[in-house]
Amino acid sequence: MTHSSIYDGLNTLGQDVRGYASPEEAILEKVANPHPGTDYVARFVAPEFTSLCPVTGQPDFAHLVIDYVPGDWLVESKSLKLFLTSFRNHGAFHEDCTVAIGKRLVALLTPRWLRIGGYWYPRGGIPIDVFYATGPAPEGVWIPDQGVPPYRGRG
Repeated sequence: MTHSSIYDGLNTLGQDVRGYASPEEAILEKVANPHPGTDYVARFVAPEFTSLCPVTGQPDFAHLVIDYVPGDWLVESKSLKLFLTSFRNHGAFHEDCTVAIGKRLVALLTPRWLRIGGYWYPRGGIPIDVFYATGPAPEGVWIPDQGVPPYRGRG
């Protein structure tokens, strides 16, 4: 008897994947939500996110917090890690990186709700925080604070 798994067909989980040269090339994968009728929040935190300034080529650093209320799908975490890592050699402004990540996840997952906070470290002495959400959170779902304080010399 063959047993089907929600993990069948994944290309990154359990494989030796070295990463991707760009976010466009990166493969994001999804798995079936084992609790599709239950509203809950899944959170991913990437405190060492990096990308490049599209003008100077200098590295930019951010603390990303991604919260979502899944529908039928969950993002597979290794593919998310590899996707986020693909920004290391990608030139884009803070706003573009943050919103593009949120939109890519929405396109893949069709979540009931998603928000991303991009807490960027200063560039030119000015920290830039970028927030994107698909709308108001579903009623009755506990949405915790993202836990990143306003900039005061983060660390």
